[in-house]
Amino acid sequence: MIREAHVNGIKLVYREEGDPNAPLMVLIHGRTADHNDWNGITQHFAARHRVLVPDLRGHGGSDRPGAYPVPAMAEDVAGLIVRTGGGGPATVVGHSLGGMVAYRLAVSRPELVARLVLEDVPPPLPIADRPPLVEDGSTGFDRRMMHDTERQIRDPDPAWQADLARIAAPTLVVSGGAASPFDAAALAAMIPGAELVTIEAGHLVHATERAAFLRAVDAFLQG
Repeated sequence: MIREAHVNGIKLVYREEGDPNAPLMVLIHGRTADHNDWNGITQHFAARHRVLVPDLRGHGGSDRPGAYPVPAMAEDVAGLIVRTGGGGPATVVGHSLGGMVAYRLAVSRPELVARLVLEDVPPPLPIADRPPLVEDGSTGFDRRMMHDTERQIRDPDPAWQADLARIAAPTLVVSGGAASPFDAAALAAMIPGAELVTIEAGHLVHATERAAFLRAVDAFLQG
């Protein structure tokens, strides 16, 4: 069911599936996507979880406030968990930009995160050779969001790396392997006790190798 919540000064549109009394899970999409990016994944986890799947600010049906700092996006998700998820804690799964939001949430609001899954997420390290953004005619997101988040991916706050050492939630880092644009091993090394799994799928692991992605996450959650 598609719902909306007013949190952190903005409207977030989100999808909700599963038993309201089941353990909470939040799926956070990557840049330029929306809750539909998790189609199929949502239904799989909804068999055992109450699943919330928001459109991040600047995406889908959510508000486009014009400012897109990743920590603010994490506070949006925190507000969603507190207001509609009973305060958590939740298993939080994030892909790419959504993974950055997820790890900032785990740092700033650790009481809301029971477990953390980071799928092909850029580590908080400067990137010198990243290709320039290419704009097209897409309208499902705010172009200002692309440029604002790109700056944070290319040149993240130096404090973010040290912050990752404070994450206490059990963490799974999923790498897309040789075709991935990001160094998942570096990210995993920054998070205490993080487990690293590589699936040779490129950046869109959950879409390209859905079955393998689901097996890896299920094994982590059952471990």
